[in-house]
Amino acid sequence: MTAETAFTLCNLAVLPPWILLAVAPGWLWTQRLVHAIWMPLLLGPVYIWALLAATGVPADASFGSLHGVMQFFTAPHAALAGWIHYLVFDLFIGAWEARDARRHGIPHLALLPCLFFTFLFGPSGLMAYLLLRAASRQVWSLAE
Repeated sequence: MTAETAFTLCNLAVLPPWILLAVAPGWLWTQRLVHAIWMPLLLGPVYIWALLAATGVPADASFGSLHGVMQFFTAPHAALAGWIHYLVFDLFIGAWEARDARRHGIPHLALLPCLFFTFLFGPSGLMAYLLLRAASRQVWSLAE
């Protein structure tokens, strides 16, 4: 499989869970498919494969500087691994937001923009959700 094919398949794999979070958050199958371990188990092996297949990484690639990170992501398989990292963790955060919003009685329509921004822009969506949560419940602790 090429990095491009894996990229396309991974992008397609996360769309159904995101759609379920948006349109059927309380459905039993959303609970079983999205709020479970399936996506990390599905995409984890592709992530590991991409890391192992990452050849042609420049010698000055590292995680110690912005330049080094940019060099690391010049290799297609390394960039794919980074992208899968985003896909899995953003979905994890989106699923947490949906569960947390239900626990705290936050209306689903109010959550939808947060999910949208989490899907597209990760940390900004999480920030929007945390601000929504704080505004709606005056809850500042993630443990509550």
